[in-house]
Amino acid sequence: MTPPKVVLITGASSGIGRFTAHHLAQRGWRVFGGVRRPEAIGGLPGVEPLRLDVTDDASVSAAVDAIVERMGRIDGLVNNAGGSVLGAAEEISIEQARALLDLNVLGVLRMSQAVLPVMRRQGSGRIVNISSVVGFLPAPFMAIYAASKHAVEGLSESMDHEVRQFGIRVALVEPGFTRTNIDAAAPRADHPLSDYHAARERVSTTIASQIAGAPDPTGVARTIERALDARRFARMPVGGEARVLSTLRKGMPAALFDRSLRRTYHLDGRPTSSVGGAK
Repeated sequence: MTPPKVVLITGASSGIGRFTAHHLAQRGWRVFGGVRRPEAIGGLPGVEPLRLDVTDDASVSAAVDAIVERMGRIDGLVNNAGGSVLGAAEEISIEQARALLDLNVLGVLRMSQAVLPVMRRQGSGRIVNISSVVGFLPAPFMAIYAASKHAVEGLSESMDHEVRQFGIRVALVEPGFTRTNIDAAAPRADHPLSDYHAARERVSTTIASQIAGAPDPTGVARTIERALDARRFARMPVGGEARVLSTLRKGMPAALFDRSLRRTYHLDGRPTSSVGGAK
């Protein structure tokens, strides 16, 4: 009997991570859910909680070592842990930006560096990095979040070329608006400026409205499962809107795309909807 594949999912206590952990466990994977507080992942049968802080080198090493000691291998890594911050780039403190980039970008790098020696030894493995449509779109008043996801996109595609020789592949999953708390609970910028207030609040209202009407993360979890089986570099927008946005970004005239995005976020004061979206 073939033993179940082993996967580690970061940020597994809520949202996309929790849905994915539950889905993969139901599909027969041996799932380790990385969380800062193991008690936060209660109620997920088949998911083993593992204390993990992706911003801490020692925590990352200890978590990966624990899985290897128990299971002898790691077949998949889902880099899902992340955060956001709402505010104009000018309003965000350097400390806030540094913390967000440490979580969203260096967290992906730390985890990948920790599992790659294991995957190289076994001659196989899949790393799935959770990006966003703002990994290829601008995101006014989420500039640092967008910068982090653009970085994850470049890191992922480049790393895929590096590790392919070892039987390892890297994939990107790009959700659009999804009903999670990453944006709804996003902290505000440390240094709010009155000049940005009106536009910032219009964007915030638009985001809240989009999240309220968005699907839950089930579709993202299913896409992640497909990405874990990908035999080539895969860039996977999730849902029809995300796929349309990806196509428009590549083929729509820049000036028209720019105007459409500004209308979406009401940056010109005209409440209509066309282009936008974020995990």
